[in-house]
Amino acid sequence: MFHTIQALLKKPQTIIGIVTALMFQIIFSVIWMTAYDGVNERTEGLRIAIVNEDGEASQAIIQQIAAVLPFQIDTSLTAEQAQQQLNEHKAHMVMAFPSGFSEQLRSPGAHAEIQYTYNEANPVSVKSIMQGAAGKVTESVNSQATVQGIQAVLAQTGASADEAGNIALGLTGKVEAASTSIHPVDGMNNQMLPMMMVLSSYVGAMIMGMNLQQASGMLASLHSKWRRFGAATVINLCSAVGVSLLGSSLVVLLGGQAEQGFLSLWLFQALFLGTFMFFSQMFLIAFGMSGMMFNIIMLSLQLVSSGAMVPREMLNQFYSQIGTILPATYAVQGIMSVQLGGPGALQASGALVIVLLSCVALSAAATALRRESRAKTATAPELVSG
Repeated sequence: MFHTIQALLKKPQTIIGIVTALMFQIIFSVIWMTAYDGVNERTEGLRIAIVNEDGEASQAIIQQIAAVLPFQIDTSLTAEQAQQQLNEHKAHMVMAFPSGFSEQLRSPGAHAEIQYTYNEANPVSVKSIMQGAAGKVTESVNSQATVQGIQAVLAQTGASADEAGNIALGLTGKVEAASTSIHPVDGMNNQMLPMMMVLSSYVGAMIMGMNLQQASGMLASLHSKWRRFGAATVINLCSAVGVSLLGSSLVVLLGGQAEQGFLSLWLFQALFLGTFMFFSQMFLIAFGMSGMMFNIIMLSLQLVSSGAMVPREMLNQFYSQIGTILPATYAVQGIMSVQLGGPGALQASGALVIVLLSCVALSAAATALRRESRAKTATAPELVSG
């Protein structure tokens, strides 16, 4: 057994395997711990649109709310504009004060209603953060309404302190929250679908690229580098279409949402899977098997910066900026649109096409710069004919 262990440790593949396992731990630990450090303190990156349909009467309440909420607040939008921004992920919640809100606050026995609207086609943390904010706003306005109601009654009737206490109990709970959502998510499995599709697609593309590169190297003595490059390109494109067809079919068959239809889900997955293939293979073409180390780094970077788990607005500037040049960010945006509904995946598709073409161009440049021996090993037919 000891001699067998020694023999295995002398093999380069064994050492590479051990080093790879170590690097996974180092890379993921460093990137994930630095990317998510302080995320909960960066809620100022999230945006709430407040729609005031009650005019000047509710302006003071809205100003007080805007002053204490730790978010970007926009009070300049109409109801239609706010809903459009919510649909386009430019706002994370719409808070509306309907006409007659302040009058209902002053009317005994009446209840005023603040209307909250969420977009569930977002990382799961966005909805929980916005729901927490909605609860705090409702509670705060309730407290203000109670104080104002007591003051008004005391000023008009000269009631005693005990009577004021009883009146306060009656005024508590005058403000209610009415919550609605657009693009609802049917279950946690659908909420986590963007992360699953990105993770499975990129890891699959990495492993496929590694094996394809090794197979291409075995054919170096028989085929030119450009023929091998062209053949790999065709294999990538065909594989992206076929693999995504299986993946999208399984998602839908197992209860996955596809609000914009199966065809849109399949074609968009084919696009980002193909982009992942060319992106991951670009490092292998440029650096050989050492390029797998870059792919491990890219995998971790994309998982934290894509917005699949945590909104990119809550990441620090480095990870937020790097996410704009990595394909997983646009894959997540497009998946959310075709899966749950929204403005569509046209913009995300355009960005992925740019990344894909850039990777092909860089891979072609790396291939052109690589020098290979033109000596060919004699094949069986050549030996016979000789």
